[in-house]
Amino acid sequence: QVQLVESGGGLVQPGGSLRLSCAASGIIFSIHIMGWYRQAPGKQRELVAHINSGGSTNYADSVKGRFTISRDNAKNTVYLQMNNLKPEDTAVYYCNARWSAAHWGQGTQVTVSS
Repeated sequence: QVQLVESGGGLVQPGGSLRLSCAASGIIFSIHIMGWYRQAPGKQRELVAHINSGGSTNYADSVKGRFTISRDNAKNTVYLQMNNLKPEDTAVYYCNARWSAAHWGQGTQVTVSS
């Protein structure tokens, strides 16, 4: 059974940082494209960043230069380092694993507010 478990969300002030983690099980982690998506209230889910099996990354324009996605294949974990957070980054963040099928985590709330 595939499981993606996110952690690291919370409340942070504007300009602050958070690091999200997603621990995967039940998949061959190293071959999967791993991604982070987010969904704000009343909005569609959108891609934040993804990283392929070779380590190549892609980011949404809104987070370029502030967020960094990385993966540790030995730990079956993908990370999202988020710096200089803004109120518009407030959303539920979801981990995604994609190869022959797509799998989703349950999400973790990130709230950026003073």
